[in-house]
Amino acid sequence: MRLASISVDLDSLPHYCRIHGLPETLLDERARTLVHAVAVPRFRELFDSLGIPGTFFAIGEDLEADPGAAAGMRAAHEAGIEVASHSHAHDYALTRRGAAAILEDLRRADAVILAATGARPEGFRAPGYTLNADLYAATVALGYRYGSSAFPATPYYAAKAAVMGALALAGRPSRSVLDTPRVLLAPRVPYRPDPTNPYRRGEGAVLELPMAVTPGVAFPFIGTFATTLPRPVLRAAWNSCRRDAFFNFELHGVDVLDVSDGIPAELVRQQRDLRVSAARKLERLREVFGWLAAERKVVTLRDAASRLAPSL
Repeated sequence: MRLASISVDLDSLPHYCRIHGLPETLLDERARTLVHAVAVPRFRELFDSLGIPGTFFAIGEDLEADPGAAAGMRAAHEAGIEVASHSHAHDYALTRRGAAAILEDLRRADAVILAATGARPEGFRAPGYTLNADLYAATVALGYRYGSSAFPATPYYAAKAAVMGALALAGRPSRSVLDTPRVLLAPRVPYRPDPTNPYRRGEGAVLELPMAVTPGVAFPFIGTFATTLPRPVLRAAWNSCRRDAFFNFELHGVDVLDVSDGIPAELVRQQRDLRVSAARKLERLREVFGWLAAERKVVTLRDAASRLAPSL
């Protein structure tokens, strides 16, 4: 049976300020908690209405700072949603910190998520989707079942490089990090990584479940594009992936937010998908989730890893 998973990275708005080189002082206390207070309930309602599970990638630091976020993750876990790790500090330069610091960050995230949900996370997604040997080794050491960070999307990589360059020229450098071009050679289907180069096949203990990109041009099929592209373009991208045994649809909390939720205008100007109404985005996501559920068994990433592991 073909499988699909739907996952949501719960990056709070301060992380978007860091991406766009904006001061975090733009955000009031409510804006800082919007992803957990508003986006998480919207995603939960969407999952519940279609009777499908999902995976939330939580940031340990955000759960520590916001008791409401921690309570929301416990409620999600009890409702059958997987809560996985998106690191503790969501440091875009995590891969540059050295093996000991990387391991400590992931351990802290595990402890916070365990305290919040009562269950230790079994999956990991890297900040900024950036992997290296030290980070992969940490996931092995901590006994994760899977990672889901590889994103071999050529158009995304080129656009990210261009935006980071423009911000640097404008004197407002991004705190994001451009990954090695080797990521573009990573498999677009589930695989066991080479521990010395996780973007290459090998015999690593932790499975890698790459995010969906189309065959050939490697166009990214992620929430930002699913909610903003013309429907015929999105449908064509979906049709090109329909033969894949596994489809990994990745989203972010902001994919169901808009300017009316109280996001500062300065951030909306940089994060253009926030100009699309949340109602319209939710309508599109309901449609896309329906495509997946009609043709595949939708499971959490943890369950997908369990089902795929014997064949890998």
